[in-house]
Amino acid sequence: MISRPNAFLRIALFADAAASGATGLLMVAGAGPLSRLLALPEPLLRWAGILLLPFAILVWRVARPATPTRSAIVAIIVVNAVWVVDSFSLLLSGWVAPNALGTAFVAAQALAVGALAAAQAVGLRMAARPHTAAA
Repeated sequence: MISRPNAFLRIALFADAAASGATGLLMVAGAGPLSRLLALPEPLLRWAGILLLPFAILVWRVARPATPTRSAIVAIIVVNAVWVVDSFSLLLSGWVAPNALGTAFVAAQALAVGALAAAQAVGLRMAARPHTAAA
């Protein structure tokens, strides 16, 4: 467990859960239209969305206690970092040929996930610091 409650960390986790859930729903429900709009494969969009939904629930559950479990937060940060690397790898690999909007979509969500992971890491460090009472 983390030594003390940290509102910043919990906000970063809840933001991650909300963004992951919303993006997952969008990608599952709108895989066809998104595929045509972004020039990304429909199965890629649908399966990425399917993966995001249980992840969003997990992150939300981790964020709920006043003092979330450190190991769970570290795991979330690692998964987010892998998502960022995989997203940019997908763009650079040539496995897909998105149009400009598709490239922007993949890059923007990767940058957003990276920002959430960074915020979670900062929050984790803040929560681990010893609490000193004001004199």
